[in-house]
Amino acid sequence: MKARYKKFSLEFKTPGGTSRGVLKQKDTWLLLLEGNGKIGIGECAMFRGLSADDVPDYEEKLKWLCQHIEEAPTTLYDELSGYPSIQFGLEQALLSLRSKDKFEVFPSEFTAGRTGIEINGLVWMAPLDQMKAQVETKLQQGYSCIKIKIGALDFSEELKFLQEVRNMGGTDLEIRVDANGAFAPDEAMEKLQAIAKLDIHSIEQPIKASQFDAMQRLCKESPIPVALDEELIGIFKSKEKKQLLEGLAPPYIILKPSLLGGFRHCEEWMALASSLGIRYWVTSALESNIGLNAIAQWASGLEIKMPQGLGTGGLFTNNFLSPLYVEGSYLRYNPDMSWDIKTLIT
Repeated sequence: MKARYKKFSLEFKTPGGTSRGVLKQKDTWLLLLEGNGKIGIGECAMFRGLSADDVPDYEEKLKWLCQHIEEAPTTLYDELSGYPSIQFGLEQALLSLRSKDKFEVFPSEFTAGRTGIEINGLVWMAPLDQMKAQVETKLQQGYSCIKIKIGALDFSEELKFLQEVRNMGGTDLEIRVDANGAFAPDEAMEKLQAIAKLDIHSIEQPIKASQFDAMQRLCKESPIPVALDEELIGIFKSKEKKQLLEGLAPPYIILKPSLLGGFRHCEEWMALASSLGIRYWVTSALESNIGLNAIAQWASGLEIKMPQGLGTGGLFTNNFLSPLYVEGSYLRYNPDMSWDIKTLIT
């Protein structure tokens, strides 16, 4: 078996604003395996400023993987500990290589085109008039769940905007908010109490990760259910995962395979969460359609009865043409549509 990788820069159609800054470009690395006349493709979607493996020797680790690809997968996974996005890329590529169709890694009713995955509509941080326009578009498209990035603007203005969104969508609209750790611990509870009056489904990562006591209090006392996101990043040992979930006892956790180490690590988080009565959903992390495709196929087989965060495929101007498409509030797969990966395999 041979292995190589290629780096791509995904360009945003419209800059994506969060409390951590504005995203205009997203680098990603595609891992290609060749063996027995077949090709396997995986995506190592390291996220700068967020991934645990955002380190100077990232590409050196990819080179090492390509040089040692003949070693046993378990040996490679162990060596790649601490590089979750590369673990995920390798996991995808091996599944792809072993599959009848390199892009159908989890054959299902979803890949047959018979079912879809309900997703939330994502509203990025921007001037409030632009955010309102985003919401109006999502509602027109038929979304019943909208996730709104907050924490970068004046809080009183954000609160007014969320009230406007509630008025626009009515009581049936599920509103999720994502602070990306923007709130200070000493002000978070007051802000959550104000937001809670608007019947908000959940808030992702209200304060920055690794503030155990403050997060424990929020998970216990917040009037809005807390969903841990960045809090899970960089935790790879089973014992540490268990300690975190037992100690914080969040209502929800967010599963991002690119940031957590692939499906294997996500499934361990899921098992631990289920044993503790903690619910979860799956979210992409700005992968290209190659990584999103694998995540969506995996998520389609999970018993998750709530919208997933998988509507990111249309964000980029230069994404790979794929069978994935959004219809209303559902991500769907058209098995009759071909992939366009000429730039990848040449």
